[in-house]
Amino acid sequence: MHSPRAGSIEEKVAHLDELLADVDEVDVHDFQQRFDMSWIYHDSALEGVVYGFPDLNAALDAKVVSDSSLLPAYDEIRQHKAAIDLVRELGEKKRLPLDLDAVRKIYGALAPDEVEQSKGKVQYRKDMPVHRVYFHDIAAVDKIAPGMIALFKWIEEEKKAKTHPVRLAAKAHHKILSISPFPKHSGKVARLFMNLMLLRQGYPPAVIHATERQRYYEALKSNPNAVATLVHEALVSSVESSIRHFEDLNAARASA
Repeated sequence: MHSPRAGSIEEKVAHLDELLADVDEVDVHDFQQRFDMSWIYHDSALEGVVYGFPDLNAALDAKVVSDSSLLPAYDEIRQHKAAIDLVRELGEKKRLPLDLDAVRKIYGALAPDEVEQSKGKVQYRKDMPVHRVYFHDIAAVDKIAPGMIALFKWIEEEKKAKTHPVRLAAKAHHKILSISPFPKHSGKVARLFMNLMLLRQGYPPAVIHATERQRYYEALKSNPNAVATLVHEALVSSVESSIRHFEDLNAARASA
């Protein structure tokens, strides 16, 4: 049996893929649902919003919410899940380009009401926010649109330079957050787009743990390399955890 800690990230992902090939689709689906709930929990915690797992379960349940005071939080959870589902869907459509339209679609899933109010158009932020979750420098309003266009030119240049896919995805996420293009959810958009890039390259999502929140903030204020290191660690941890889960599942079934 392989050790989940042995080898490169590519070898770990290959081992995970082997395990997944021998697991029932129902088990894979159940694991993915739990993974996505954990994804929402940790990613929201990076934004300073901590949901209890009962709230996450209730929000993602199809039943009508009886307490109207819970609707705003539940809507945000559901929209986050919709954005994750979109990223997984786009991750499988390898012929679709990863471009500005993909970023806009992710934002639209996270903020459908705002897009609807703008008659279907995604609007960039129009001011410098006074209160922000992150305290790194962000682009002036007039630099947002050209910065986003430059982002995708930079991605293509990095691909030609054979930058490692995990490093490229992490640095692209850092660049989006350095622009912070949207009036809200720029952090979620940046991390979701990063994971879309990873999925396209055959990697699972990298979810930065809530306990790494302060380190993440410091990395954003530091440099892209610090962010890339943190993302790589998050990806390795996620893959190793998934390997252990499916190895334990297979072992339990073998002994039954």
